[in-house]
Amino acid sequence: LKGCHGKCNCGKCKCDQGWYGDACQYPTNCDLTKKKSNQMCKNSQDIICSNAGTCHCGRCKCDNSDGSGLVYGKFCECDDRECIDDETEEMCGGHGKCYCGNCYCKAGWHGDKCEFQCDITPWESKRRCTSPDGKICSNRGTCVCGECSCHDVDPTGDWGDIHGDTCECDERDCRAVYDRYSDDFCSGHGQCNCGRCDCKAGWHGKKCEHPQSCTLSAEESIRRCQGSSDLPCSGRGKCECGKCTCYPPEDHRVYGKTCECDDRRCEDLDGVVCGGHGTCSCGRCVCERGWFGKLCQHPRKCNMTEEQSKNLCESADGILCSGKGSCHCGKCICSAEEWYISGEFCDCDDRDCDKHDGLICTGNGICSCGNCECWDGWNGNACEIWLGAEYP
Repeated sequence: LKGCHGKCNCGKCKCDQGWYGDACQYPTNCDLTKKKSNQMCKNSQDIICSNAGTCHCGRCKCDNSDGSGLVYGKFCECDDRECIDDETEEMCGGHGKCYCGNCYCKAGWHGDKCEFQCDITPWESKRRCTSPDGKICSNRGTCVCGECSCHDVDPTGDWGDIHGDTCECDERDCRAVYDRYSDDFCSGHGQCNCGRCDCKAGWHGKKCEHPQSCTLSAEESIRRCQGSSDLPCSGRGKCECGKCTCYPPEDHRVYGKTCECDDRRCEDLDGVVCGGHGTCSCGRCVCERGWFGKLCQHPRKCNMTEEQSKNLCESADGILCSGKGSCHCGKCICSAEEWYISGEFCDCDDRDCDKHDGLICTGNGICSCGNCECWDGWNGNACEIWLGAEYP
């Protein structure tokens, strides 16, 4: 064979004259200068044999004095000793395989040395890592036990350019010309939110690069968009020259001069409007006769005995509606005095849901037992980030 300098005898190389090494790869006499030899042994960082071996006639001889053979590679760049678990002394803790000093863990295990077991199924892990566009960690990160580790291209600052629970935010999209050391987001005329520019009054464009011709002052424009709401366009739209454009585009459930009407508030988590027992008017349910409740979910007449009803309203600790509501026909009606109490057994506190600009879930989602369930197109812990389709 070309390049062979010996013969294999019972699993060991017997080298030809003038060659030595486990694979007969080193010449006894070298016709290279030391400078040329060292140059051929340098890795991509210009380090000779990665400081893990010595250079012999342009070839690296890795330091394996213990006979383990764990240091290898053309430039001795691979050190599989890095994969040995300190406690078990096993390679990758016995739960993975080592390739060039890195552990690749079996399903259900994670960690630098596969030392941690994942307490959720691979399916659940994948589900948690799936971004709004259906990709695992938005194709910008690695999913480990249901959490995305983003391929952060900028290690400076509180977070880098790529962030978000599923790596869905890429701040590079807010820059006219990408420069990792530049803070010139949105052309200096807006704020970058999850890779999208929210332009200041008087500017528009994907990166706020175009001045807008508007006869109103910025203050007057916002005042007209705010109306009686706490936020311009009720936090559900975009204010441009005193006029609101409601999000999501072409969704007729959000409407009004200041986007004050949101008929999604009439829907439960399954999308049923007013429990199927009423109609929605500007975000409020008008119940049919015989039904009541915020979502028309309670019948006025009940065909249960009081004992049957109470049994259905008892929480796991045996307390009726967690002591924070009354029982009607097997369902808890939470105290109206404590607006934040919710849940099937009045066991949830909506104050635990994240806020943005003082609004729970920013008004763009439903607070479900302490967590914001965002409506289509919205993202973020408080549903404060619009990721849906843009207006033309």
